[in-house]
Amino acid sequence: MKVVQQKFGGHVRQEVIGDVIESSYQEALIQEKVRPAGMPSIDSISSEDKQDMSYTATFEVYPEVEQLEFEAINVEKPLVEITDQDFEDMLLKLREQRKTWKETKSAAKKGFQVMVDFEGRIDGELFEGGAGKDMAVEIGAGQMLPEFEAGLEGIKVGEEKVVDVNFPEDYHGKDVAGKTAEFTLKATQVSKPELPELDDEFAKSFGVQDGDLDKMRADIRANMEKEKNDRLKQDLKNKAMSGLLEHNSIIAPSALVAEEVKSLRAQAMQRMGQDPSAMDETSLPDELFKEEATRRVQLGLLISEVIRQEKIELDQSLVDATIEEMAVAYEQPDQVRDYYRQNQQARSGLESMVLEDQVVAHILEKASVAEKQGSFEDLMNGAL
Repeated sequence: MKVVQQKFGGHVRQEVIGDVIESSYQEALIQEKVRPAGMPSIDSISSEDKQDMSYTATFEVYPEVEQLEFEAINVEKPLVEITDQDFEDMLLKLREQRKTWKETKSAAKKGFQVMVDFEGRIDGELFEGGAGKDMAVEIGAGQMLPEFEAGLEGIKVGEEKVVDVNFPEDYHGKDVAGKTAEFTLKATQVSKPELPELDDEFAKSFGVQDGDLDKMRADIRANMEKEKNDRLKQDLKNKAMSGLLEHNSIIAPSALVAEEVKSLRAQAMQRMGQDPSAMDETSLPDELFKEEATRRVQLGLLISEVIRQEKIELDQSLVDATIEEMAVAYEQPDQVRDYYRQNQQARSGLESMVLEDQVVAHILEKASVAEKQGSFEDLMNGAL
């Protein structure tokens, strides 16, 4: 027994102490009615004899909000109708997406495409990345700096022009940022756009198999209505949440913020095509995500408080309606319905989204909401 105690006694003792701390810590939280935010820091473990021990657990707690403020929240609700002109503008955009190019001997103008050879010099010297051949530039599309594109207006095939181009101070190329370059431009080809006709072939290119133009128009208008409603819903949600945060101060526990920072960093790395498990805080420091992480934690806590204080319960009929709305957009709607019936994780995520929508609706009921007329174009451009 002495040999066993010498070899394993320390490990066993630590394991027993860990079990005792875990159980007693949970009992203490229940007894004191405390809600910890994050894991505790355990220190000052002492044991005067073999029977008694004590320790200190330090942890953050969830903040308490005595009374939520809704009446001070001001929300501007856009009222948007899709006009016939909006619909015609959409048809034009769809035709422009399928435009082709036809060579012309005419002078280039806005909307034309120019194949250009160019050389750029700063103080008479060529600079890296300042030369190219047969580069396609659509005038007015914003592919190049404004002076570069403007310099191509009026040019014909075989003509050469010299223009000054100012690089902005925040230009991504640090060697040329804030400097002025002299570019020699030579047009090797000028093309004008040709839009497809609104015919059955055009309709078929949008998935209308029989080429029915009336059906294509109806589908496009329905998609515009859906996009409008989705944008309006998201706009109101953003405004309601911003108002909730503005008029209800709440402390974001640092442990929760740290976890949210990790999540945001992982998402950023996924967008960049990198492995989130190989997270590097030196290339993506916490400060890049801390402000957004703090805001998300604060909003999450406030939403929970709204649900608790206002006694909001999940409306299953809204969940079913949301599933039905999603299902009808698919060719085989029963597969979507079965997916949410059988996949509990997916359904839980959807229920959380619906419950959040109920919170937004509750905020808007109590807030001061002013309606404002707006255009479809402004809504799509985020100008409302």
